[in-house]
Amino acid sequence: MRSAFYAFLALLPLPVFSAAVWVGDFTSPDGTIPPPWRIERPNPEVPPTNYRTRLWEGVHAVEAHAVRSMALLARPVTIDLARTPILCWRWRIDAPLQSADMTQKSGDDYAARVYLSFAVTPERLGLGTRMGLALARSIHGDQVPDAALNYIWDNRHAVGTWQPNAYTERARMLVLRSGSASAGRWVAERRDVSADFQAAFGHAPLTLTGVAIATDTDNTGEEARAGFADFRFVASADDCAPV
Repeated sequence: MRSAFYAFLALLPLPVFSAAVWVGDFTSPDGTIPPPWRIERPNPEVPPTNYRTRLWEGVHAVEAHAVRSMALLARPVTIDLARTPILCWRWRIDAPLQSADMTQKSGDDYAARVYLSFAVTPERLGLGTRMGLALARSIHGDQVPDAALNYIWDNRHAVGTWQPNAYTERARMLVLRSGSASAGRWVAERRDVSADFQAAFGHAPLTLTGVAIATDTDNTGEEARAGFADFRFVASADDCAPV
């Protein structure tokens, strides 16, 4: 009788346990930004982008509104990229910027971007890079990472374009959306962070240290509005399941 019972159990489907690690669930009811998310201003002399939570067409999201402004909305993370290397999220823009150009410092603005910061082993950096990072941190503080990936919603470059940031080779930009074809609605993204870092820097990342979102228009002087929602890391075999 017992063997028949165990044989029956073997026929039952195994339960599926989600490996998702949530880092951005913006369900705050009063518009405030939930910790550990916080505003970071690389240049205190520039007015900050305004961030607030809201229910936006049924999606609990952060709304970013920039008017000649710049600030990151950032948080530290501890993610095992060997286990959950895939970043999933949703975002939207009202419209792309008109005069932005990521190849120029004067055009280094984005209707929406997702910024990932990393720690890298010292031997991967080289003496010149380490000295440059030390100088940057003496000016801007410890928020300057060893390396960074930026997933951007661009206005002119083709989807799939890689470009070093106009200010530093230690930040690499990847165009995920471009132009206005998907503006005005939520779109979902799925990126293999480890693979993207390898493509950008030629080696695997050591540690992912932070996630940030931004809408910035301080260089172009334009106005932009974007939304960000549902940030989570999942295993390679998992889908970015509906939330």
